[in-house]
Amino acid sequence: MKAEDVLLKIETCGVVGSGGAGFPTHVKYQTKAETVIVNMAECEPLLRVDQQLAERKAVELINGLGYAMEAVFAREGIIAVKEKYHKVIDEIRPLLRDGMRIESLKDVYPAGDEFMTIKMTTGKTVPPGSIPISIGTVVSNVQTLINVAGAMEDKPVTHKTITVTGNVKNPITVTVPIGVTYRQLLKKTGNDINDDDAYIDGGPIMGKMLPGLDFSVTKTSGGLVVLGSEHPLIKIKTQPMDQIMRIAKTVCEQCQMCTDLCPRNIIGHRDLKPHMTIRGVNYGRMTESQVIKGAMLCSDCGICEMYSCPVNISPRRVNQALKQELQKQGVKYDGMLSKEDPLWEARMVPSKQIAKRIGLKNYYDLQAPLQESNLEFDRVQIPLKQHVGAPSEPLVKAGDRVRTGDLIAKIREGQLGANIHASISGTVTAISESGVVIEKGGVRE
Repeated sequence: MKAEDVLLKIETCGVVGSGGAGFPTHVKYQTKAETVIVNMAECEPLLRVDQQLAERKAVELINGLGYAMEAVFAREGIIAVKEKYHKVIDEIRPLLRDGMRIESLKDVYPAGDEFMTIKMTTGKTVPPGSIPISIGTVVSNVQTLINVAGAMEDKPVTHKTITVTGNVKNPITVTVPIGVTYRQLLKKTGNDINDDDAYIDGGPIMGKMLPGLDFSVTKTSGGLVVLGSEHPLIKIKTQPMDQIMRIAKTVCEQCQMCTDLCPRNIIGHRDLKPHMTIRGVNYGRMTESQVIKGAMLCSDCGICEMYSCPVNISPRRVNQALKQELQKQGVKYDGMLSKEDPLWEARMVPSKQIAKRIGLKNYYDLQAPLQESNLEFDRVQIPLKQHVGAPSEPLVKAGDRVRTGDLIAKIREGQLGANIHASISGTVTAISESGVVIEKGGVRE
């Protein structure tokens, strides 16, 4: 297929990056690159989606990689997969085409950060403040590329594969219609809902706390991690910012461990120095210092707060606050790439080790097997914004009958966005700024 035909099908079928912020894939692929990397690191503890999907849908994955390479005119396709996933590697290897290769990764965190994935597979470093295409590279995850392959057969993105794990009686990985609530997901997978549990949308480390269970699974959802509300990880994630700053001002001993193990710092983003950021904030300096600007380089991996700091400071949360403030002020990062730490590979943290440190040892080996058949649901609430950019524009109204795969919202003209399709067949019963509700059966009385 011609590159423009590939892009059109990807756009029509509403494919977005399914492992991160949800950048529209048809826009991401409107470039020329030397290399396309399949990010199969899945370095967040407990998540089991990519490894199982790649094993079950190896053909679709390789097809998707091939189409991605065609779209960006790449000569090389690299499948970055942890060396411990022997079954996945055995399934993929016979399917490789010219220009494709497997690159085995160590079981370290955060190997799935795309900058680290690029470094570990190609030896190249993305300059600070830049993006992968600046060094001729495009990175996509497993589910994105499977969706790209589906788009070539005119199959829109209507479902998401997600892991339910943690403090649950039935750890499982399932494929569900987009728009199903997490409450529905737990009930349908045979798991209880307890008042004293807390819920994380995504991986346990970089995922976001859910304020409730009535939020919808989207194209970017990857996991629902359930933990007790008193679990140490939950306490870290819910610690108030004023408490974080008070601790930082009183107990930071400038040991530099956060900086020594910062993944971005050790590959040459030297202006990102968490220990110096804490020092600078304590002195009330905001934009004058290059170190303060360096907070904009933080990937939010959480090594500093979850693993490095011996006194429970959260440089990550401080960096997040700084990034927001600097963006409001229109401050741009203007630093340069420095020489990498000669021991950068040795400074990567083993995944099992960080899981143990944050209290996930009892859940680390849960398999959460992928259920073969899709679960059926009677109601979905499909958000109009599941991607970077503007919300999609609804094309349906209450009372309309739709079938799975029908286009129900489109990209707004002239704006960055993605098409959205019905994930179940039924009747549109409500439309609001938050999304489109579809129910099986007739119109609600």
